[in-house]
Amino acid sequence: MTPVTRHALGAAALLCTALLAVACNSSTSNSGTSLGSTSPSAPAPTSAPVTTPASSAPASATASAGVTGCASRALKVKVNTAQSGAAAGSTYVPIDFTNIGSSTCTLFGYPGVSAVDSPSGSQLGRAATRNTAAAAALVTLVPGGVAHATIQVANAQNYSASQCSPVTAHYLRIYPPNQFTAIYARYTVLVCSAKLPHTVGSQLHVFVVRPGPGKAGQAP
Repeated sequence: MTPVTRHALGAAALLCTALLAVACNSSTSNSGTSLGSTSPSAPAPTSAPVTTPASSAPASATASAGVTGCASRALKVKVNTAQSGAAAGSTYVPIDFTNIGSSTCTLFGYPGVSAVDSPSGSQLGRAATRNTAAAAALVTLVPGGVAHATIQVANAQNYSASQCSPVTAHYLRIYPPNQFTAIYARYTVLVCSAKLPHTVGSQLHVFVVRPGPGKAGQAP
């Protein structure tokens, strides 16, 4: 090989090396441009706020879910004179409510009570006022279960005859709590047929419904 040929081959080799370097740089640059042209990925979303579930109903409310108030037709009412007592010029007698229905029901609050001479008769005197000495509480009655509310009847002789106009009542007209159909229960007692002055109040006072049958001597 002549010196001229060797020189030509060396120049060609240098040229190829230079061309390869340029090609590599171009490829790297194009590759970078290609990656840079893609849209930057969106930042990872922050965690969604945790929704706190509504607090569950109290155990007592859950236990009574689906249980309705005792309807008048589902109750037997008795004025239990065998468990009556007397104190401070008044008679205290329990009114017992028995669930005669086939389903559990509830009583809450106070019954409405007034004296009448017969189931078809008109009211005698004022209806009973509520004695709020004890707070109302929900009373659940299973079929056959009993609750009571005590009625206080002040002696008619405590009032002047002109104000009272005493007569004998033979029934109490009783509306179970939150009901609009009356139940009539036998109870013979001397009551004021006239409405006593508001300053005097009613001769009758009714206490809140409590669980179990009424018993003489227990707190009303």
